[in-house]
Amino acid sequence: MPSQPMPSPMDREHGMGRPTPYMGQPDYRIYELNKRLQQRTEDSDNLWWDAFATEFFEDDATLTLTFCLEDGPKRYTIGRTLIPRYFRSIFEGGVTDLYYVLKHPKESFHNTTITLDCDQAMMVTQHGKPMFTNVITEGRLVLEFTFDDLMRIRSWHFAIRQHRELIPRSVIAMQQDPAMVEQLSKNITRQGLTNYTLNFLRLCVILEPMQELMSRHKAYGLNPRDCLKTTLFQKWQRMVAPPGKVPLPAEHPSRRTSPSDQNMAKHTGSGQFMPQYWEKATRPQTNDGRERHLRGTTRASTAVREGPTKSAHPPRPSTSGRQYQGM
Repeated sequence: MPSQPMPSPMDREHGMGRPTPYMGQPDYRIYELNKRLQQRTEDSDNLWWDAFATEFFEDDATLTLTFCLEDGPKRYTIGRTLIPRYFRSIFEGGVTDLYYVLKHPKESFHNTTITLDCDQAMMVTQHGKPMFTNVITEGRLVLEFTFDDLMRIRSWHFAIRQHRELIPRSVIAMQQDPAMVEQLSKNITRQGLTNYTLNFLRLCVILEPMQELMSRHKAYGLNPRDCLKTTLFQKWQRMVAPPGKVPLPAEHPSRRTSPSDQNMAKHTGSGQFMPQYWEKATRPQTNDGRERHLRGTTRASTAVREGPTKSAHPPRPSTSGRQYQGM
């Protein structure tokens, strides 16, 4: 374990909170993060990981990983809801210990944030299966902290350059079978990440856009189709509305709504079912329909110009041949 700064006299273990004395020391927050990860046990559940993410990450934090595999460069970005699952996937992939080492980090202060840029950052993981292996992943780590008492991470970006897998010499010396030695020489990670974590990142590409749908389903109890329609409707409102104003189209009096539509309208704040409204507004008209519409418009405008006493249509000739005169 590399040398780390000594605990401050105001550490939590001494019965005091962590107020402003840690302001301006983002590297110490990484030390605290390493310390918290070492306190993990096999019985740590989702509540423990959620508490870990709440302590070190903002509610709108993002975590980005960039690296290059055999099939090209990769970039994965996950939100706050999936950050606990990411760290947990590292240990579920066979890692027994995880910590970060920062060499010569640079700090820059802004109005509300502190940026830590470390070009020589290392993520060290220890694997117990299939054989004890020490994996050192090198890259550039850029962290953005909030400039407040909590000093939590708002943005995490780790650009991986290379990795090394180290096996104790004693383990290799004990192996007499050349096939076993060849097996030990194979990498157990790809760019320092296990296959379990890589599969999780690929799954996040699908799960991340669905977080809003799953949250709406949990909050309102709507079925998946209505959740999707409600989300699309609200996104459409934000796109077409002028800044600072969200128009709510009124419902036509003659339109009848189904119970599912009424349930969705109750949660969206509108009485109109927007996806059907899109379909009606974008359905192309046939030539006959446009001609009938134009003829009706022309007749109506002619009647208005000629006045109310004149008929908009020429009188029909009498079919009986009789003519009546006024008495």
